[in-house]
Amino acid sequence: MSKISVKQDDSLSIKIIHQMQVGDTRHLGLYFFFPKEMGISTQSINEEEYYHSGITGRRSYHSPGIHLPLVQSRFISQKKRTIEEFRLYLNLFAYQFAVAIETDCKELRQIEVASEFYGALNELSDQVFQLLKRFRRNEPSDPKWKSYFENADNYLSWFCEQQLLKLLAYSPRDSEFTESSDAIVQFCRKEKEYRELRRYNSPQTIKDPNRIANKMLLLRRLIQRGVVLKEETKPLGVGLKKMTTGVATALVMLVVSSLIIKAQGVFSGLTTTLVLSLAVIYGFREIFKEDIRNALWRAIRRGRPRWSRMLSDTTSKSLIAKQLVWLDFIRKSDLPVPITEILKQRNHQNKVDSDILHYGVYTKVNHKDFLAGYSTIQEQINFSLTPFARYLERGKAKIYTESEGKISNASVERRYQINLIAVSRKNKQEMCYARYKITMNRSSIIEISESELPSQFTHINENKE
Repeated sequence: MSKISVKQDDSLSIKIIHQMQVGDTRHLGLYFFFPKEMGISTQSINEEEYYHSGITGRRSYHSPGIHLPLVQSRFISQKKRTIEEFRLYLNLFAYQFAVAIETDCKELRQIEVASEFYGALNELSDQVFQLLKRFRRNEPSDPKWKSYFENADNYLSWFCEQQLLKLLAYSPRDSEFTESSDAIVQFCRKEKEYRELRRYNSPQTIKDPNRIANKMLLLRRLIQRGVVLKEETKPLGVGLKKMTTGVATALVMLVVSSLIIKAQGVFSGLTTTLVLSLAVIYGFREIFKEDIRNALWRAIRRGRPRWSRMLSDTTSKSLIAKQLVWLDFIRKSDLPVPITEILKQRNHQNKVDSDILHYGVYTKVNHKDFLAGYSTIQEQINFSLTPFARYLERGKAKIYTESEGKISNASVERRYQINLIAVSRKNKQEMCYARYKITMNRSSIIEISESELPSQFTHINENKE
Protein backbone atom coordinates (compact mmCIF):
# COMPACT_ATOMS: atom_id res chain seq x y z
CA MET A 1 0.00 0.00 0.00
CA SER A 2 1.48 3.38 -0.98
CA LYS A 3 1.86 6.04 1.63
CA ILE A 4 0.19 8.74 -0.45
CA SER A 5 -1.97 8.71 -3.55
CA VAL A 6 -2.87 11.74 -5.66
CA LYS A 7 -5.93 11.34 -7.89
CA GLN A 8 -8.48 13.41 -9.75
CA ASP A 9 -11.76 13.63 -7.88
CA ASP A 10 -14.17 15.76 -9.91
CA SER A 11 -13.60 17.79 -13.05
CA LEU A 12 -11.76 20.53 -11.13
CA SER A 13 -10.60 18.92 -7.91
CA ILE A 14 -7.92 16.52 -6.75
CA LYS A 15 -7.76 14.29 -3.68
CA ILE A 16 -4.79 13.31 -1.57
CA ILE A 17 -5.16 10.09 0.44
CA HIS A 18 -2.84 8.69 3.09
CA GLN A 19 -3.09 6.39 6.09
CA MET A 20 -1.67 6.57 9.62
CA GLN A 21 -1.39 3.83 12.21
CA VAL A 22 -1.69 3.81 15.99
CA GLY A 23 1.06 5.89 17.59
CA ASP A 24 2.30 7.40 14.30
CA THR A 25 3.51 10.94 13.79
CA ARG A 26 3.27 12.13 10.21
CA HIS A 27 4.29 15.36 8.52
CA LEU A 28 2.76 15.87 5.09
CA GLY A 29 3.76 18.85 2.97
CA LEU A 30 2.22 19.79 -0.39
CA TYR A 31 3.82 22.48 -2.55
CA PHE A 32 1.72 23.77 -5.46
CA PHE A 33 3.63 25.72 -8.14
CA PHE A 34 1.30 27.95 -10.17
CA PRO A 35 2.85 29.58 -13.28
CA LYS A 36 2.87 33.37 -13.06
CA GLU A 37 0.67 33.58 -16.15
CA MET A 38 -2.18 32.01 -14.17
CA GLY A 39 -2.35 35.17 -12.04
CA ILE A 40 -2.68 33.32 -8.74
CA SER A 41 -1.12 35.03 -5.70
CA THR A 42 -1.97 36.69 -2.39
CA GLN A 43 -3.59 39.53 -4.36
CA SER A 44 -6.11 37.20 -6.04
CA ILE A 45 -6.57 34.40 -3.45
CA ASN A 46 -6.99 34.77 0.29
CA GLU A 47 -5.51 31.72 2.01
CA GLU A 48 -7.98 31.70 4.89
CA GLU A 49 -10.99 31.95 2.58
CA TYR A 50 -9.60 29.20 0.35
CA TYR A 51 -8.99 26.95 3.36
CA HIS A 52 -12.63 27.17 4.41
CA SER A 53 -14.19 27.04 0.93
CA GLY A 54 -11.76 25.13 -1.31
CA ILE A 55 -10.22 22.50 0.96
CA THR A 56 -12.34 19.73 2.41
CA GLY A 57 -11.31 16.57 4.21
CA ARG A 58 -12.49 13.37 5.79
CA ARG A 59 -10.73 11.40 8.52
CA SER A 60 -12.09 7.95 9.31
CA TYR A 61 -11.18 4.51 10.55
CA HIS A 62 -9.64 2.50 7.74
CA SER A 63 -9.18 -1.12 6.73
CA PRO A 64 -7.56 -2.48 3.54
CA GLY A 65 -10.94 -3.19 1.88
CA ILE A 66 -11.04 -0.24 -0.53
CA HIS A 67 -12.59 -2.08 -3.47
CA LEU A 68 -15.68 -4.25 -3.47
CA PRO A 69 -13.90 -7.64 -3.73
CA LEU A 70 -11.91 -6.75 -0.62
CA VAL A 71 -14.77 -5.53 1.57
CA GLN A 72 -14.64 -7.47 4.80
CA SER A 73 -17.93 -7.89 6.62
CA ARG A 74 -17.77 -6.65 10.19
CA PHE A 75 -21.53 -7.09 10.47
CA ILE A 76 -21.81 -9.71 13.18
CA SER A 77 -24.63 -11.44 15.01
CA GLN A 78 -26.67 -9.20 17.27
CA LYS A 79 -26.87 -12.03 19.81
CA LYS A 80 -23.24 -11.42 20.74
CA ARG A 81 -23.44 -7.65 21.01
CA THR A 82 -25.28 -4.81 22.67
CA ILE A 83 -27.51 -2.55 20.60
CA GLU A 84 -24.83 0.16 20.51
CA GLU A 85 -22.20 -2.30 19.31
CA PHE A 86 -24.64 -3.68 16.74
CA ARG A 87 -25.28 -0.19 15.39
CA LEU A 88 -21.57 0.59 15.28
CA TYR A 89 -20.59 -2.53 13.33
CA LEU A 90 -23.60 -2.12 11.05
CA ASN A 91 -22.43 1.40 10.24
CA LEU A 92 -18.87 0.19 9.64
CA PHE A 93 -20.03 -2.32 7.05
CA ALA A 94 -22.47 0.08 5.34
CA TYR A 95 -19.96 2.93 5.20
CA GLN A 96 -17.19 0.73 3.82
CA PHE A 97 -19.59 -0.73 1.27
CA ALA A 98 -20.61 2.77 0.08
CA VAL A 99 -17.01 3.99 -0.17
CA ALA A 100 -16.00 0.82 -2.04
CA ILE A 101 -18.66 1.07 -4.75
CA GLU A 102 -18.01 4.82 -5.10
CA THR A 103 -14.28 4.15 -5.59
CA ASP A 104 -14.83 1.37 -8.13
CA CYS A 105 -17.40 3.35 -10.12
CA LYS A 106 -15.09 6.35 -10.43
CA GLU A 107 -12.33 4.12 -11.75
CA LEU A 108 -14.72 2.36 -14.11
CA ARG A 109 -15.81 5.67 -15.64
CA GLN A 110 -12.25 6.22 -16.83
CA ILE A 111 -12.45 3.19 -19.17
CA GLU A 112 -13.27 4.24 -22.74
CA VAL A 113 -13.00 0.89 -24.55
CA ALA A 114 -16.51 -0.60 -24.69
CA SER A 115 -15.49 -4.26 -24.29
CA GLU A 116 -13.36 -3.52 -21.22
CA PHE A 117 -15.99 -1.21 -19.73
CA TYR A 118 -18.91 -3.63 -19.97
CA GLY A 119 -16.80 -6.55 -18.78
CA ALA A 120 -15.83 -4.62 -15.66
CA LEU A 121 -19.42 -3.35 -15.25
CA ASN A 122 -20.84 -6.88 -15.26
CA GLU A 123 -18.31 -7.94 -12.65
CA LEU A 124 -19.10 -4.89 -10.52
CA SER A 125 -22.88 -5.44 -10.63
CA ASP A 126 -22.43 -9.07 -9.63
CA GLN A 127 -20.30 -8.03 -6.63
CA VAL A 128 -22.92 -5.46 -5.60
CA PHE A 129 -25.69 -8.07 -5.84
CA GLN A 130 -23.76 -10.58 -3.72
CA LEU A 131 -22.85 -8.04 -1.04
CA LEU A 132 -26.41 -6.72 -0.76
CA LYS A 133 -27.68 -10.30 -0.49
CA ARG A 134 -25.11 -11.04 2.21
CA PHE A 135 -26.00 -7.87 4.07
CA ARG A 136 -29.76 -8.56 4.06
CA ARG A 137 -29.25 -12.09 5.28
CA ASN A 138 -28.36 -10.60 8.69
CA GLU A 139 -31.54 -8.58 9.16
CA PRO A 140 -32.49 -8.52 12.87
CA SER A 141 -35.99 -9.30 14.10
CA ASP A 142 -36.01 -7.05 17.18
CA PRO A 143 -37.82 -3.76 16.31
CA LYS A 144 -35.27 -1.74 18.32
CA TRP A 145 -32.46 -3.07 16.17
CA LYS A 146 -34.42 -3.26 12.94
CA SER A 147 -34.74 0.52 12.47
CA TYR A 148 -30.94 0.87 12.24
CA PHE A 149 -30.78 -1.95 9.69
CA GLU A 150 -33.55 -0.42 7.57
CA ASN A 151 -31.81 2.98 7.43
CA ALA A 152 -28.60 1.38 6.18
CA ASP A 153 -30.43 -0.96 3.79
CA ASN A 154 -32.47 1.91 2.34
CA TYR A 155 -29.37 4.00 1.70
CA LEU A 156 -27.23 1.20 0.25
CA SER A 157 -30.02 0.11 -2.12
CA TRP A 158 -30.56 3.67 -3.38
CA PHE A 159 -26.85 4.50 -3.58
CA CYS A 160 -25.98 1.34 -5.53
CA GLU A 161 -28.81 2.04 -7.95
CA GLN A 162 -27.64 5.64 -8.47
CA GLN A 163 -24.02 4.64 -9.04
CA LEU A 164 -24.92 1.99 -11.62
CA LEU A 165 -27.34 4.29 -13.47
CA LYS A 166 -24.68 6.99 -13.54
CA LEU A 167 -22.24 4.51 -15.09
CA LEU A 168 -24.77 3.65 -17.80
CA ALA A 169 -25.47 7.32 -18.48
CA TYR A 170 -21.80 7.93 -19.34
CA SER A 171 -21.02 4.50 -20.79
CA PRO A 172 -19.45 3.96 -24.23
CA ARG A 173 -22.17 3.46 -26.84
CA ASP A 174 -22.01 0.04 -28.52
CA SER A 175 -24.95 -2.04 -29.73
CA GLU A 176 -23.05 -5.29 -29.01
CA PHE A 177 -23.46 -4.73 -25.28
CA THR A 178 -27.17 -3.91 -25.16
CA GLU A 179 -27.80 -7.11 -23.21
CA SER A 180 -25.34 -6.02 -20.48
CA SER A 181 -27.01 -2.61 -20.23
CA ASP A 182 -30.45 -4.18 -19.98
CA ALA A 183 -29.27 -6.48 -17.17
CA ILE A 184 -28.02 -3.49 -15.16
CA VAL A 185 -31.29 -1.63 -15.77
CA GLN A 186 -33.27 -4.67 -14.56
CA PHE A 187 -31.13 -4.85 -11.43
CA CYS A 188 -31.80 -1.17 -10.70
CA ARG A 189 -35.53 -1.66 -11.23
CA LYS A 190 -35.56 -4.56 -8.77
CA GLU A 191 -33.82 -2.42 -6.16
CA LYS A 192 -36.38 0.33 -6.68
CA GLU A 193 -39.22 -2.19 -6.32
CA TYR A 194 -37.55 -3.63 -3.22
CA ARG A 195 -37.53 -0.22 -1.51
CA GLU A 196 -41.17 0.37 -2.48
CA LEU A 197 -42.19 -3.05 -1.18
CA ARG A 198 -40.45 -2.34 2.14
CA ARG A 199 -42.04 1.13 2.24
CA TYR A 200 -38.72 2.74 3.06
CA ASN A 201 -39.75 6.07 1.49
CA SER A 202 -43.10 7.81 1.19
CA PRO A 203 -44.65 8.35 -2.29
CA GLN A 204 -44.18 12.11 -1.89
CA THR A 205 -40.48 11.65 -1.16
CA ILE A 206 -39.95 9.30 -4.10
CA LYS A 207 -41.56 11.72 -6.57
CA ASP A 208 -39.52 14.74 -5.43
CA PRO A 209 -35.79 14.51 -6.37
CA ASN A 210 -34.88 17.15 -3.77
CA ARG A 211 -36.62 15.31 -0.92
CA ILE A 212 -35.15 11.91 -1.77
CA ALA A 213 -31.65 13.34 -2.21
CA ASN A 214 -31.80 15.17 1.13
CA LYS A 215 -33.17 12.12 2.90
CA MET A 216 -30.35 9.96 1.55
CA LEU A 217 -27.84 12.59 2.60
CA LEU A 218 -29.22 12.34 6.12
CA LEU A 219 -29.00 8.54 6.04
CA ARG A 220 -25.39 8.79 4.85
CA ARG A 221 -24.58 10.93 7.86
CA LEU A 222 -26.26 8.42 10.14
CA ILE A 223 -24.17 5.51 8.87
CA GLN A 224 -21.01 7.58 9.19
CA ARG A 225 -21.59 7.83 12.92
CA GLY A 226 -18.81 5.96 14.68
CA VAL A 227 -16.71 5.59 11.51
CA VAL A 228 -15.84 9.14 10.47
CA LEU A 229 -13.97 10.96 13.20
CA LYS A 230 -15.39 14.11 14.73
CA GLU A 231 -13.33 17.22 13.94
CA GLU A 232 -12.86 20.32 16.01
CA THR A 233 -10.82 23.00 14.25
CA LYS A 234 -9.51 26.12 15.96
CA PRO A 235 -7.56 29.04 14.46
CA LEU A 236 -4.15 29.66 15.99
CA GLY A 237 -2.50 32.99 16.78
CA VAL A 238 -5.72 34.93 17.48
CA GLY A 239 -4.10 36.81 20.37
CA LEU A 240 -0.91 37.33 18.37
CA LYS A 241 -2.95 38.81 15.51
CA LYS A 242 -4.64 41.28 17.87
CA MET A 243 -1.24 42.25 19.25
CA THR A 244 0.05 42.75 15.70
CA THR A 245 -2.91 45.02 14.95
CA GLY A 246 -2.12 47.05 18.06
CA VAL A 247 1.59 47.37 17.20
CA ALA A 248 0.79 48.39 13.61
CA THR A 249 -1.69 51.02 14.84
CA ALA A 250 0.86 52.33 17.35
CA LEU A 251 3.55 52.66 14.64
CA VAL A 252 1.17 54.50 12.32
CA MET A 253 -0.01 56.82 15.11
CA LEU A 254 3.62 57.55 16.05
CA VAL A 255 4.30 58.78 12.54
CA VAL A 256 0.97 60.63 12.36
CA SER A 257 1.54 62.37 15.71
CA SER A 258 5.00 63.47 14.61
CA LEU A 259 3.58 64.93 11.41
CA ILE A 260 0.79 66.72 13.32
CA ILE A 261 3.27 68.31 15.75
CA LYS A 262 5.46 69.37 12.84
CA ALA A 263 2.47 70.82 10.99
CA GLN A 264 1.43 72.85 14.07
CA GLY A 265 4.95 74.25 14.25
CA VAL A 266 4.87 75.32 10.62
CA PHE A 267 1.36 76.79 10.64
CA SER A 268 0.74 79.03 13.63
CA GLY A 269 -2.83 79.02 14.91
CA LEU A 270 -5.84 77.21 13.50
CA THR A 271 -5.80 78.06 9.79
CA THR A 272 -7.44 76.53 6.75
CA THR A 273 -4.04 75.31 5.59
CA LEU A 274 -3.45 73.50 8.91
CA VAL A 275 -6.89 71.85 8.75
CA LEU A 276 -6.20 70.65 5.20
CA SER A 277 -2.78 69.38 6.24
CA LEU A 278 -4.30 67.41 9.12
CA ALA A 279 -6.94 65.96 6.77
CA VAL A 280 -4.22 64.78 4.38
CA ILE A 281 -2.22 63.23 7.25
CA TYR A 282 -5.26 61.32 8.57
CA GLY A 283 -6.11 60.23 5.03
CA PHE A 284 -2.65 58.73 4.55
CA ARG A 285 -3.01 57.02 7.92
CA GLU A 286 -6.12 55.18 6.76
CA ILE A 287 -4.44 54.23 3.49
CA PHE A 288 -1.29 52.72 4.97
CA LYS A 289 -2.59 51.31 8.27
CA GLU A 290 -4.02 48.13 6.68
CA ASP A 291 -0.96 47.61 4.48
CA ILE A 292 1.41 47.92 7.43
CA ARG A 293 -0.71 45.60 9.56
CA ASN A 294 -0.90 42.95 6.80
CA ALA A 295 2.84 43.13 6.07
CA LEU A 296 3.69 42.87 9.76
CA TRP A 297 1.27 39.98 10.28
CA ARG A 298 2.66 38.05 7.30
CA ALA A 299 6.19 38.45 8.60
CA ILE A 300 5.25 37.24 12.09
CA ARG A 301 3.03 34.39 10.84
CA ARG A 302 5.54 33.02 8.31
CA GLY A 303 6.32 29.38 9.07
CA ARG A 304 3.75 29.08 11.87
CA PRO A 305 0.75 26.70 11.78
CA ARG A 306 -2.56 28.47 11.24
CA TRP A 307 -5.07 25.94 12.57
CA SER A 308 -5.21 23.08 15.07
CA ARG A 309 -7.56 20.15 14.63
CA MET A 310 -8.69 17.57 17.18
CA LEU A 311 -9.98 14.21 15.89
CA SER A 312 -12.13 12.19 18.26
CA ASP A 313 -14.23 9.04 18.17
CA THR A 314 -17.90 9.97 17.80
CA THR A 315 -19.02 7.06 19.97
CA SER A 316 -16.53 6.94 22.83
CA LYS A 317 -15.62 10.66 22.63
CA SER A 318 -11.96 9.62 23.01
CA LEU A 319 -9.27 11.78 21.41
CA ILE A 320 -7.75 9.83 18.49
CA ALA A 321 -5.32 12.32 16.94
CA LYS A 322 -4.13 15.93 16.95
CA GLN A 323 -3.22 17.94 13.87
CA LEU A 324 -1.52 21.24 13.06
CA VAL A 325 -2.28 22.79 9.65
CA TRP A 326 -0.29 25.28 7.55
CA LEU A 327 -1.51 27.16 4.46
CA ASP A 328 0.50 30.04 2.99
CA PHE A 329 1.87 31.50 -0.18
CA ILE A 330 5.63 31.32 0.30
CA ARG A 331 8.67 32.83 -1.39
CA LYS A 332 11.03 30.79 -3.52
CA SER A 333 13.81 31.48 -1.01
CA ASP A 334 11.72 29.79 1.72
CA LEU A 335 11.61 26.46 -0.13
CA PRO A 336 13.51 23.56 1.51
CA VAL A 337 16.72 22.69 -0.32
CA PRO A 338 15.50 19.22 -1.47
CA ILE A 339 12.41 20.79 -3.11
CA THR A 340 14.66 23.20 -5.01
CA GLU A 341 16.85 20.30 -6.15
CA ILE A 342 13.82 18.38 -7.42
CA LEU A 343 12.62 21.44 -9.36
CA LYS A 344 15.99 21.69 -11.11
CA GLN A 345 15.27 18.37 -12.82
CA ARG A 346 12.42 19.86 -14.85
CA ASN A 347 12.71 20.24 -18.59
CA HIS A 348 14.04 23.61 -19.65
CA GLN A 349 10.71 24.66 -21.19
CA ASN A 350 8.95 23.99 -17.86
CA LYS A 351 11.26 26.20 -15.81
CA VAL A 352 8.93 29.18 -15.52
CA ASP A 353 8.44 31.57 -12.62
CA SER A 354 5.77 30.37 -10.22
CA ASP A 355 3.71 31.43 -7.25
CA ILE A 356 4.04 28.81 -4.53
CA LEU A 357 1.20 27.69 -2.26
CA HIS A 358 2.23 25.47 0.66
CA TYR A 359 -0.18 23.22 2.53
CA GLY A 360 1.18 21.29 5.47
CA VAL A 361 -0.36 19.05 8.12
CA TYR A 362 1.37 17.49 11.12
CA THR A 363 -0.51 14.60 12.73
CA LYS A 364 0.13 12.84 16.00
CA VAL A 365 -1.97 9.70 16.47
CA ASN A 366 -2.68 8.39 19.97
CA HIS A 367 -1.45 4.99 21.12
CA LYS A 368 -4.84 3.91 22.47
CA ASP A 369 -8.62 4.45 22.36
CA PHE A 370 -8.96 3.17 18.77
CA LEU A 371 -12.14 1.37 17.77
CA ALA A 372 -11.80 -2.37 18.42
CA GLY A 373 -10.43 -4.19 15.38
CA TYR A 374 -8.92 -1.06 13.79
CA SER A 375 -5.36 0.23 13.97
CA THR A 376 -5.36 2.70 11.05
CA ILE A 377 -7.05 5.99 10.21
CA GLN A 378 -7.28 7.40 6.70
CA GLU A 379 -7.18 11.05 5.78
CA GLN A 380 -8.57 12.24 2.46
CA ILE A 381 -7.92 15.88 1.54
CA ASN A 382 -9.76 17.40 -1.43
CA PHE A 383 -8.42 20.52 -3.13
CA SER A 384 -10.82 22.38 -5.39
CA LEU A 385 -9.10 24.16 -8.29
CA THR A 386 -12.26 26.10 -9.19
CA PRO A 387 -11.12 29.29 -7.38
CA PHE A 388 -7.94 29.21 -9.49
CA ALA A 389 -9.66 28.33 -12.77
CA ARG A 390 -11.68 31.55 -12.82
CA TYR A 391 -8.47 33.51 -13.46
CA LEU A 392 -7.48 31.43 -16.49
CA GLU A 393 -7.93 32.51 -20.08
CA ARG A 394 -10.03 30.63 -22.60
CA GLY A 395 -8.35 29.37 -25.74
CA LYS A 396 -8.53 31.91 -28.57
CA ALA A 397 -5.92 30.61 -31.00
CA LYS A 398 -6.60 28.52 -34.11
CA ILE A 399 -4.44 25.98 -35.92
CA TYR A 400 -4.69 25.95 -39.72
CA THR A 401 -4.07 22.88 -41.90
CA GLU A 402 -4.08 22.31 -45.64
CA SER A 403 -5.30 19.16 -47.38
CA GLU A 404 -5.77 18.82 -51.14
CA GLY A 405 -5.94 22.56 -51.54
CA LYS A 406 -8.56 23.01 -48.82
CA ILE A 407 -7.69 25.00 -45.70
CA SER A 408 -9.35 24.13 -42.41
CA ASN A 409 -8.85 25.32 -38.87
CA ALA A 410 -9.32 23.98 -35.37
CA SER A 411 -9.67 25.93 -32.12
CA VAL A 412 -6.93 25.35 -29.55
CA GLU A 413 -7.69 25.33 -25.84
CA ARG A 414 -5.36 27.11 -23.45
CA ARG A 415 -3.75 24.65 -21.04
CA TYR A 416 -1.77 25.26 -17.89
CA GLN A 417 0.56 22.97 -15.96
CA ILE A 418 0.73 23.00 -12.17
CA ASN A 419 3.63 21.26 -10.47
CA LEU A 420 2.89 19.53 -7.18
CA ILE A 421 5.63 18.23 -4.91
CA ALA A 422 4.56 16.06 -1.97
CA VAL A 423 6.80 15.58 1.06
CA SER A 424 6.14 12.99 3.74
CA ARG A 425 7.90 11.98 6.91
CA LYS A 426 6.66 9.19 9.17
CA ASN A 427 7.92 9.14 12.76
CA LYS A 428 11.71 9.63 12.63
CA GLN A 429 12.25 8.09 9.21
CA GLU A 430 13.86 9.95 6.35
CA MET A 431 11.91 12.38 4.20
CA CYS A 432 10.15 10.90 1.15
CA TYR A 433 9.16 12.84 -1.97
CA ALA A 434 6.96 12.66 -5.07
CA ARG A 435 6.36 15.09 -7.94
CA TYR A 436 3.20 15.36 -10.01
CA LYS A 437 2.15 17.42 -13.01
CA ILE A 438 -1.45 18.63 -13.12
CA THR A 439 -2.53 19.73 -16.60
CA MET A 440 -5.75 21.74 -16.66
CA ASN A 441 -7.74 24.27 -18.64
CA ARG A 442 -10.45 26.66 -17.53
CA SER A 443 -13.13 23.97 -17.29
CA SER A 444 -11.44 20.74 -16.16
CA ILE A 445 -8.33 18.83 -15.20
CA ILE A 446 -6.91 17.16 -18.31
CA GLU A 447 -4.36 14.86 -16.72
CA ILE A 448 -2.47 14.10 -13.52
CA SER A 449 0.86 12.41 -14.16
CA GLU A 450 3.75 11.52 -11.91
CA SER A 451 7.30 12.60 -12.76
CA GLU A 452 10.58 10.89 -11.94
CA LEU A 453 12.69 12.08 -9.04
CA PRO A 454 16.47 12.52 -8.91
CA SER A 455 18.14 9.28 -7.81
CA GLN A 456 19.28 10.66 -4.43
CA PHE A 457 15.71 11.11 -3.16
CA THR A 458 13.50 8.41 -1.63
CA HIS A 459 10.14 8.09 -3.32
CA ILE A 460 7.02 8.23 -1.15
CA ASN A 461 5.74 4.91 -2.48
CA GLU A 462 8.97 2.97 -2.02
CA ASN A 463 8.52 2.41 1.70
CA LYS A 464 5.61 0.24 2.75
CA GLU A 465 3.32 1.02 5.61
